[in-house]
Amino acid sequence: MRRRWIQVVLVAGVSAGLGEPLGCSSGSAPAVKPTATAESLRNPQACQMCHPSHYLDWATSMHAYASDDPVFLAMNARGQRETGGKLGTFCVKCHAPVAVLDGKTTNGLNLASLPAYEKSVTCFFCHSIDSVGASHANGDVGVAGDLVIRGPLKDPPAQANAFHASAYSSLLDSQQLDSAKMCGTCHDIVTPAGGHIERTFQEWSSSIFVPTPTCAFNGTCHMASSPTLVPIAPKGPLRTYHSHDFPGVDIAFDPAFPVTPAHQQATVESALANTLQGALCVNARGGVRVLLDDVGAGHAWPSGSAQDRRVWAEVVAYKNGSQFYASGQVQPGTPVGSDPNDTDLWVLRDQMFDAMNNPVDMFWNAACAAGNELQAVSGDRTMPSYTHRERLYPNTKNAGDSVLSEMPDRVTLTVHMQPIGLDVLNDLVATHDLDPAVVAQMPTLTVALPNPVDGGVATSLEWTPAAATGGFTDSVQTPGVPMTCVSTVTFNVNAPTPRAEEVPVTCAGQNATSDAGH
Repeated sequence: MRRRWIQVVLVAGVSAGLGEPLGCSSGSAPAVKPTATAESLRNPQACQMCHPSHYLDWATSMHAYASDDPVFLAMNARGQRETGGKLGTFCVKCHAPVAVLDGKTTNGLNLASLPAYEKSVTCFFCHSIDSVGASHANGDVGVAGDLVIRGPLKDPPAQANAFHASAYSSLLDSQQLDSAKMCGTCHDIVTPAGGHIERTFQEWSSSIFVPTPTCAFNGTCHMASSPTLVPIAPKGPLRTYHSHDFPGVDIAFDPAFPVTPAHQQATVESALANTLQGALCVNARGGVRVLLDDVGAGHAWPSGSAQDRRVWAEVVAYKNGSQFYASGQVQPGTPVGSDPNDTDLWVLRDQMFDAMNNPVDMFWNAACAAGNELQAVSGDRTMPSYTHRERLYPNTKNAGDSVLSEMPDRVTLTVHMQPIGLDVLNDLVATHDLDPAVVAQMPTLTVALPNPVDGGVATSLEWTPAAATGGFTDSVQTPGVPMTCVSTVTFNVNAPTPRAEEVPVTCAGQNATSDAGH
């Protein structure tokens, strides 16, 4: 996650030193009638005058990029075409909400012709929301027309600043459950066919993290806060500064984007460093087991458009310095799961199905969705809600046969992630909706698995007889045989019985088994 606390102080101080920008409150001026118009409030650059660091954060966020993202544009164009326009505002209600609010678009196909302030998720949009619909999904919010900017301050100055009026709202207060509900309206998505394809708010709502932390509670997760109080506007009182870059796993591909893809990748990988815990275990006959927990996210992982994300485990076994077994070694530029010989591949993702339970790849055809994501758990493994997922290598139908052809002397585990899978992007290229250059830009992220052996910094777990510690007596692969493990710093391999990685999917009264694990 990016941190700009020094910059915040400097920018605010420089602004104050050069004189107060027009319209910014000094905190001591008498009450004035705000000068902001509906049009000026819509423009994030107007906010930049008094809140330069907030603006800079936002400008480097995926919220600012929401209407320009080529994958969004490609999916929306294809969806409008394949549904005969019935998709309507489904996508743009969240990707360009102000344009929809102002009646400037009905389908998002004309976004390139609109001014920048009508597009993306802007300051005005979020800070003007005054209600959340009962569905908590699909951008179901009410936006006030009173030109009052809402925020988390319960004591906004009695005198209005010269630009806009201010008011407190629990919807913008990260200490309040309402704030998560507001975020959830665009991070829980239900398709016109009824498929709940994005469930981040629902996942959080059913986790042990409710009611706190929320999406941005006390500077956690998606909205870091300053360690000290600073002015959030020139000459303003000292406040807690909340970063507005909203870090996640998506990457921007526009050369004009303020942050390079390489820096974005490093930022995302840094944020992911505290997401997973796990263990790599090997028994005395060569049976390998991988255990994974999602402990750093307050929701499932992967989340969001998990039907398009690809997370997978790479497991490699060696004997006398030579590799003799591998699963998950995906070559650069090759879609995950395209190797028919890698029958042991473990992929964490969602799968979408139509009303007849047939797998579908595009969301407008989805009547239901489910998968094998890691569920949010607590770091306290004594909690009843604790669980983790496991995978046996080789992944034979009979667990008792799950042993490698040789007893390894070294085994490695690395977890990879593609924010959007290459297979999804190639599908959009094939229909001429996406520039092939985007495919080449999609990075493969590596998710850290820090462990005591490497000082807590490595991206992989490495099992050797010397590094392994006491594990448990195997009751699955080779009953009664000792299994030793290497694990992340606080992982407990003796926690309650792991659950399998496959989950049932039900759609229109029919049952199926998700193939998301393969």
